[in-house]
Amino acid sequence: MTIEINATNRKAQGTGASRRLRNAGRVPGVVYGSGDVNMIELDHNDIYHKLRAEAFHASILTLNLEGKKESVLLRDFVMHPFRQQVQHIDFQRVDAKKKMHIKIPLHFLNADIAPGVKTGGGKISHVINELDITCLPKDLPAFIEVDLAHLELGHSIHVADLKLPKGVEAATHGTHTVEAVVATVQVPRGAIEVEAAAEAPVTTAAAPAAATAAAPAAKKSK
Repeated sequence: MTIEINATNRKAQGTGASRRLRNAGRVPGVVYGSGDVNMIELDHNDIYHKLRAEAFHASILTLNLEGKKESVLLRDFVMHPFRQQVQHIDFQRVDAKKKMHIKIPLHFLNADIAPGVKTGGGKISHVINELDITCLPKDLPAFIEVDLAHLELGHSIHVADLKLPKGVEAATHGTHTVEAVVATVQVPRGAIEVEAAAEAPVTTAAAPAAATAAAPAAKKSK
């Protein structure tokens, strides 16, 4: 599926010019990489609805800039603090011969039949919902599937366990390593409490000394 964005060159720049664009239902933006930096403007309603689609964030997009088409990636966008308004948007040109670095959404499958859920009563916890990858533009997947069908109670799926498409590699850096946890089946809280109670030592309070002593002698009669 090809997603096309229509844009025009933005001549006026600066804070005041950007404010006037937004008031007119337009969004200021920029296109950079592999050539000149282009200041652009786009229709707000069109770009706002496109941003709501998952594929828009992890696909090669076609930017139609006044009749000239080129491949780009969405790199950043800024929303108004409390209005449903796009304030600014950035795109990066794509070089078909160079590997790119991008985050791809994860789609979790078969959670309902995972043994840890179905028979163990556990709950799936998604530790990460998107994965940093590197690949050539032609190999870019729309998403990566995470199959939970064999996940046992208390076990986890790691980045190294994922089946990545041909030509796609996980971008490991910092805390994002092949050993990073993607999803896990958490043990139910109730089960933890029951187990803890069962393992707790049974103790009884010591009887008061007075209770263990013989009953006091009856008072001598006068």
